[in-house]
Amino acid sequence: MSEHIEVAAAEEAKRRPDYTRALQELLLQMADDDYILAYRGSEWLGLAPHIEEDVAFSSMAQDMMGHAAMLYGMLEELGAGKADDLAHLRRPEAFRNAILLERPNGSGEYADEPHYDWGFAIARCCLYGLFKEVRLEALTRSSYVPLTLEASKMLREHQYHIRYWRSWFTRLAGGTNEACSRLNAAVAQAWNDVGSLFPLGSEEEAIVRFGLSIGSDELARRWKMSAQSLFEASGLAWPGDWISPIGTGRDGQHTDDLAQVVAILSEVYRIDPAAGW
Repeated sequence: MSEHIEVAAAEEAKRRPDYTRALQELLLQMADDDYILAYRGSEWLGLAPHIEEDVAFSSMAQDMMGHAAMLYGMLEELGAGKADDLAHLRRPEAFRNAILLERPNGSGEYADEPHYDWGFAIARCCLYGLFKEVRLEALTRSSYVPLTLEASKMLREHQYHIRYWRSWFTRLAGGTNEACSRLNAAVAQAWNDVGSLFPLGSEEEAIVRFGLSIGSDELARRWKMSAQSLFEASGLAWPGDWISPIGTGRDGQHTDDLAQVVAILSEVYRIDPAAGW
């Protein structure tokens, strides 16, 4: 069927609970993706290779957190709950982020013997960045007009992020043998979870039927084209097809790493959710 439904049909669909349910599921996936990766990005503060990267990663994490906050706000307007509660009071299994984004940056903890992998940070951010770009471009033609407007705004900001991550990806690929080797290892690690980006969860059929987004197969196809172009330009061998994971995060199946992230992010808010934060 067409990627988009007629405007009149879309307006009628918005009055239906199944339309709202599908829209909320899509928005949760988007919000949770940026929310969790923003946290992982913030963990590089003071640990990145150069002070410029400290500033860059902190700035991009702030942008992604802003995108997440905007999407949680849209969910609040749709009756899904208070935006702050959505971010801080849900249990890990209620999150819909891709598993790739919750993986730690490396061994150790931020405040206790952190041994983080810059190559993995760049590989993960770049692979996700290409996906986010594809998803936002598709959403500029969503049947839900408020989402099309916000997707266009986010896409403009995101262009700076993906440009930065592409630049580092190419830099590492064309650097020393050690840099290239570490990047290849990081890509192989990320490839185990890259398939968690594309599914749209239990509401996929409705999401596509209502013209809210293109389907997971088309998202994956467009992402693959973009990613292959990046690998070719960087001189890296294409890793091949990824394995479709049993649990993707879109269905609430996560690693223990997410539980730790959620606990840290919500620690202060849970002390007094009624306070004005």
